Amino acid sequence: MTKSKAQNSTNSTGALSRQAIFYMALLTIQFGCQPMLTAKFTPKTVCRSSIIIVQESIKFIIASTMLFTSGSRNVTLAFQNWTVLSWIQVAFVPAFLYTIQNQAALLAYQHIDGVTFNVLNQTKTLSAALCCYLLIGRKQSMVQILALMLLLVSALIIENIISMDYILNLMFSNTSHEPQIEKLEEKLLSPSESLGPKHITHGVAPVLLASFLSGLAGAISQKNLQSSSGQASGGRNPYLFSSELCIASLTLLILSLTFSQDGKMIQQFGFFHEWTLQTLIPIMSSAMGGIVVGLVTKYAGSVRKGFALIFGMLFTGLIQSMVGDDSGGGGGVAVSKEQLIGGLIASASLWMHATHPYVDVAKKKKD
Repeated sequence: MTKSKAQNSTNSTGALSRQAIFYMALLTIQFGCQPMLTAKFTPKTVCRSSIIIVQESIKFIIASTMLFTSGSRNVTLAFQNWTVLSWIQVAFVPAFLYTIQNQAALLAYQHIDGVTFNVLNQTKTLSAALCCYLLIGRKQSMVQILALMLLLVSALIIENIISMDYILNLMFSNTSHEPQIEKLEEKLLSPSESLGPKHITHGVAPVLLASFLSGLAGAISQKNLQSSSGQASGGRNPYLFSSELCIASLTLLILSLTFSQDGKMIQQFGFFHEWTLQTLIPIMSSAMGGIVVGLVTKYAGSVRKGFALIFGMLFTGLIQSMVGDDSGGGGGVAVSKEQLIGGLIASASLWMHATHPYVDVAKKKKD
């Protein structure tokens, strides 16, 4: 036990190995490219349920392969005390939430650019912090609370709800701020022509919903992993849990097809309507990204994984400015100053949240 703790500490605070750097680079690239890959290779008219079903199936294959190739002892420990009832109790609630989240995220991918998606998607930290406190009792430090507030500010800036010109005028101008405040109120009450209603209803709102559900489902999953049986040392094997979530999600999705619009669409046009071979590119990328996350966590630690995701957000903006917009139009799309500043603020807030955890002073004194 002591040796294991020491090893984990070394992974979190020691020098990065070549393996760690390599896997962090892969995660940065995958996380940064995923929004653009989905927007470019997933047709807007495709049946979203068919995408999610194939994606969950591939994730199940990967998770199961990881489990059964991890050694017979790990497999035995993973299935110790496992029952169908425990699977239903542990997997179905988060699976239901993740199913809705995946649908919302896919819709958002197709209607907003990559940088906006990635930054708004980081608001899942807000819901995760709240849900972890409510469900597990995990508190936030003052620095973490400040980081969460900064994250909210970054979301407002990235969506140009609060413009950089307004902030600079507010900070450095000696003139009256009433005109700027009136302009801000007009912007909040009536979106600009460049950001039409669909941008909000099919882009911003779905990604914020997906982020909240991600935080809620993550908190529930964390609680289950720490308290549910299934491993001799306590808690469920993560590969087994991922496989259970996939099966539960597939079950819910297939059942939903009997009364949903997607089910009627599949019945009328077929399961792979509007699919091409290229549609598999973002699906495989998302599935492999889950594997890389595990490798980064193993070789670099969870804090360094956060840094890789931050670099992924900035990587999205860089690639977007070089290769063009998400819809495949010609020419690069310049990263706006709001996107750049918003991304940097979000990056700083994530770093603050990851490196300044809550410390129980009373418990520390006892130790």
